[in-house]
Amino acid sequence: MTDKKVWFITGAGRGLGVDLAKAALAAGHAVVATGRNAERVSAAVGAHEDLQVLGLDVTDPAAAESAVRAAVDRFGRIDVLVNNAGNYYAGFFEEISPEDFRAQVETNLFGPLNLTRAALPVLRAQRSGLVVTISSTAGLAGGEFMTAYAASKFAVEGWMESLAPEVAPFGIRTMLVEPGFFRTELLTPESTSYPATSIDDYAERSQQTIEFFTSMDGRQGGDPAKLADALVELAGQAEPPLRFVAGADAVETADHKADLLHAQTDAYRELSSSLAHADA
Repeated sequence: MTDKKVWFITGAGRGLGVDLAKAALAAGHAVVATGRNAERVSAAVGAHEDLQVLGLDVTDPAAAESAVRAAVDRFGRIDVLVNNAGNYYAGFFEEISPEDFRAQVETNLFGPLNLTRAALPVLRAQRSGLVVTISSTAGLAGGEFMTAYAASKFAVEGWMESLAPEVAPFGIRTMLVEPGFFRTELLTPESTSYPATSIDDYAERSQQTIEFFTSMDGRQGGDPAKLADALVELAGQAEPPLRFVAGADAVETADHKADLLHAQTDAYRELSSSLAHADA
């Protein structure tokens, strides 16, 4: 890759996507910034000679292919694909409708799948490129009130970990990003949906959790502009990390999950190791 790269960023109408687009442009790169509303993306990112703005619904495979073609027509290549678009269907499992659960997975998992599937032929032809997918600490450790969200992010983690060795022979790298609480717009009403309380057993906890998340909006500790700068820096490395745990709270979560896995493995190590066939 040359020093100047072409970044393709989804979900660039607000939140981290805006900061990423601005950081990449400030670092001297070209940017294809996409979002459901192209006018909103333009207003958020601002004008720049190396910026291409495209309307894109990541859940539409045909739209993903069209956007990739448009990017290549404009800049000739794609060097860094950032799967950033996402949303949050909160709630206890029993109260999330099947339709909302499916919609969560459609955006957070199949959206990145659609874009990556469309871009990989370009990256393979180049024999270079980096696929960055924004996951979450919810992709490392599940928790109550986030069953749909965590399911979508756990799926993203498994997909990306498995994709990495498949595309490595073509000079293509992958990077999972697992942010903790950053002051993006994920917890705003435009990105977070809460189910209507329908089961009395969950009502009190549901209300308390909604109040907590609502109070967190705009008060998260992480600075998305700093995260964007860090990702631009990491993307410029010859060997970007396969996983970047982003934020002090995220590091704490990852450490706790690693300790928990070790403890759970050790608790039944002898039993687990005694299950082979007698002739094995």
